[in-house]
Amino acid sequence: MMACMTDTPARLLTLLSLLQTPREWPGSELADRLSVSARTIRRDIDRLRDLGYPVEATKGAIGGYRLVAGTAMPPLLLDDEEAVAIAVGLRAGAGHAIEGVDEASVRALAKLEQVLPARLRHRVSTLQNATLPLTRGDGATVAPSTLTALAGTVTGRERLRFSYRAGDGAESKRLVEPYRLVSTGRRWYLVAYDLGREDWRTFRVDRITDPLATGARFTPRELPEGDEAAYLARSMARAQGELDLDVTFGASAETVAGRLPAHLAPVATGEDTCRVRGRVPESVEWLAIRLAMLDVPFKVHAPEALRTHLQALTTRLATALA
Repeated sequence: MMACMTDTPARLLTLLSLLQTPREWPGSELADRLSVSARTIRRDIDRLRDLGYPVEATKGAIGGYRLVAGTAMPPLLLDDEEAVAIAVGLRAGAGHAIEGVDEASVRALAKLEQVLPARLRHRVSTLQNATLPLTRGDGATVAPSTLTALAGTVTGRERLRFSYRAGDGAESKRLVEPYRLVSTGRRWYLVAYDLGREDWRTFRVDRITDPLATGARFTPRELPEGDEAAYLARSMARAQGELDLDVTFGASAETVAGRLPAHLAPVATGEDTCRVRGRVPESVEWLAIRLAMLDVPFKVHAPEALRTHLQALTTRLATALA
């Protein structure tokens, strides 16, 4: 439970952030999240409506509040053109798991599309369908609608059903408690508790189809291995093995860090040199290509398998230019 929020502007912003999650919020749950009375929540809802936010209320035992699409954009300080541009950009980036477009960006996309009027949603879809990106990420693509659906259940702590295709092609139906979307720079993964298997699982998002929020809330469980990113790293390592990586770069740590996934964070060893050392859950083939694409000098100290693969790759490239 959060500390009591007596600052009305701060409380309104927090309330708006919760309502922008695509789900219905019971008044009692909002009051509990903000540590205020149900009466205060009703007053704050009226204030948001006065500001132009289309908050819908439903009555009954399971009634609550939700932010819906209105006839015009609520006052987000964005005009129509800016809203469309942001939505198109977030969709394009999120669908290819580009580094730096992480869960926060997906949540932003989910919130923006939640309140876009129908005319703007149509423009976003038309623009995206009419364009083809020249470059793509080096991982499988993901439908932005799938990402936003998953992000909504993660934020709302809502159980999720979906169809899943395993690496061997086997199809299955899953019911999970979703905890976190994690981008490795190549792919999106969902960390969740699988209710059917009664255990923690990681799912490649590009293998998830037909995601459906069930409406059933869940109480968070404690992860077995630290946070969600740490659990994903360990899970991937168990699945494909780890490599003891040791590489020196002839560029600053800041430059190299901006071109590598977060789990390959370099440590500065000088003004224009840095080093990456540690166990990483990656293949030598992928590492060789990523290092070659950095456009900075580097030297591989380990593993030997990576050195061998780079030598073979160099030979093939030299032959192609002969």
